Amino acid sequence: MDFTVIDVETANPNLASICQVGIAVFRGGKLHQTWSSLVNPGDYFHPINTSIHGIDESMVASAPSWAQVYPQILPFVTHQIVASHMPFDRTATLRACQSAGLAHFDCAWLDTARVARRTWSECSQSGYGLKNLAAKLGISFEHHDALEDARAAGEILVHAMTHTGSTAADWCSLANQPLANVLCSFNQLVINPNGELAGNVLVFTGALSIPRREAAELAASGGCEIGSGVTKHTTLLVVGDQDIGRLAGKDRSSKHVKAEELIAKGQNIRILGESDFQVLLGFESLGR
Repeated sequence: MDFTVIDVETANPNLASICQVGIAVFRGGKLHQTWSSLVNPGDYFHPINTSIHGIDESMVASAPSWAQVYPQILPFVTHQIVASHMPFDRTATLRACQSAGLAHFDCAWLDTARVARRTWSECSQSGYGLKNLAAKLGISFEHHDALEDARAAGEILVHAMTHTGSTAADWCSLANQPLANVLCSFNQLVINPNGELAGNVLVFTGALSIPRREAAELAASGGCEIGSGVTKHTTLLVVGDQDIGRLAGKDRSSKHVKAEELIAKGQNIRILGESDFQVLLGFESLGR
């Protein structure tokens, strides 16, 4: 029942742009210790990201860099079971470490969303996002604060362990148990429900480094349903890397504009670049 949870917030769609990190340590199934810090990402803040988590440049002006908080994080995660809700936080810490020339954490990673998908199949329609699961389980938290999100993800894992009788160590294996494949209605691609991004509805926009069909096949292999346009069901918008620099300008695609409009209305859509998307799925070198 012992594990650590990590969650981060980012300044912009680049996953390396961590501006806040939160850690919740659970011992014996109980919250034991917490730690959090603002982080100066050394990068710009996109208004959409700030509107989600409330952090801006002025708040991190005197905050430590990722390289400076890294030594403080290591004691919490080294040789531990480290959980995060979906793979974004894990990948963000990897990208931040790569940018700073640091080794990524030596730990056993556990995705609490994968645990939830295998514990509460009845949530398949409403989704396995942190907010939906917390509401189902009666967990109160302030969403998009890194420490609060880490605590909520940890409590979800505790609920799952209690519900199933399996420990966090057990779940490191059980979370990889296969689920049945499904077919994407949009393009007839077979979706892998065991993929890193299972449960997400993904839309591509902008110029990609690989053919769009190949990108869609990668997304499906990673568990994503592929959408042709941004809708109320969209959870991920992947933008071509060369278009990421246009985020603050007027050259954004109609899909990008629509996604930002829905985010402003409260929909949980994550916008990220193609290279970060490939790293999430373990295909960083594709098209390069």
